[in-house]
Amino acid sequence: MTDTFKPIRVSDKVYWVGAVDWTIRDFHGYTTKRGSTYNAYLILADKVTLVDTVKAPFLHEMMARISNLIDPRDIDIIISNHSEMDHSGSLREVVAQVAPEQVIASVMGAKALKEHHLAGDGIVPVKDGQDLSLGNMRVRFMETRMLHWPDSMFTYLEDERILFSQDAFGMHLATGERFADEIDRDILRYEAATYYANILLPYSGLVLKLLDRVAASGMDVSVIAPDHGPIWRTGIDAVIGWYRAWAQQKPTDKAVVVYGTMWHSTELMARAIEEGLLAGGARVKVMSMEAFHRSDVAYEVLDAGALFAGSSTLNNNMLPAMADVLTYLKGLRPANLVGAAFGSYGWSGEAAGHVQDILAEMKVELVAEPVKSLYVPDDHVLRECFDLGMKAAQIVRQKSGRHG
Repeated sequence: MTDTFKPIRVSDKVYWVGAVDWTIRDFHGYTTKRGSTYNAYLILADKVTLVDTVKAPFLHEMMARISNLIDPRDIDIIISNHSEMDHSGSLREVVAQVAPEQVIASVMGAKALKEHHLAGDGIVPVKDGQDLSLGNMRVRFMETRMLHWPDSMFTYLEDERILFSQDAFGMHLATGERFADEIDRDILRYEAATYYANILLPYSGLVLKLLDRVAASGMDVSVIAPDHGPIWRTGIDAVIGWYRAWAQQKPTDKAVVVYGTMWHSTELMARAIEEGLLAGGARVKVMSMEAFHRSDVAYEVLDAGALFAGSSTLNNNMLPAMADVLTYLKGLRPANLVGAAFGSYGWSGEAAGHVQDILAEMKVELVAEPVKSLYVPDDHVLRECFDLGMKAAQIVRQKSGRHG
């Protein structure tokens, strides 16, 4: 196995020794259509240092890559930037095999690793701004609490100008290439945006503060090495710009119309809203929950200015798929949206009101009361839907600055 799994050189003294997971398709509710990677990095300093580990099933792959460079027992320090199990699941076994001098984590990381039963009392906690000598090299630590766990931190290797950014600037993408500049840019942007929308969107305010902290820190970053996806050795300004734009959540002229339907009546209403939006000059994405996954909707909402949600009524409630996606979106907390609820019903008709309640909880600016249709929508209802789309289009165009 040692001869099979090879390390990848990142710089003179740093190697990628992680693992590629081609088969994973779900990451706590977020569909990972292209798999993922669990990145770990070996720093060949005087004090040999391993930055993060891998998901438990991939332990032997990581150790084989390390063994192609050094005897793993020569590792002196292990740094845990993030205690989530996809990065720390193999930590206990690595520590048992390596017996390092130190295992380092943030203050909250040391607590989390102990609570995960992945380490005892021997974790060395480091504070924000603290640095550590590796003999001939030096690392500096930056706490990034709640991006996206309380324990998260960055590690900056000053001598090689490499920022080990844990889950920030990453993506779920399994490829044979280890570097972003080797991968199609459209794929990179799509997967980075999908990752941001489904993982980091709730923390956008903290993202903006962190980007400012990094800019003010004096760190001269030439490589960003995240814990998922490819390594950024070029395009760093671009991905940082993407993050700033996504975190700002400025209103746009794009509307997302998401719906669940039983006998296509609610679907007809969604299409009428779409026609009104288009007639009003808005851009539109229509998404049936029979065809799309909740994480696809999150991706589309990331750069939207409006959200319309519709559901047929089933057992005095909205359809389960709509309850699923709206609960998911509520947790992601998208901002600066306008929108409305709609839906058809047979004899009770509660669904549209329930949808509106969730939109209100999401702080969506409601531009109308729910539009409801008894059974199949007639011309009057469809016209009401069309007019609703027209009205919303005018609002989002004005908010986005495209009202001319």
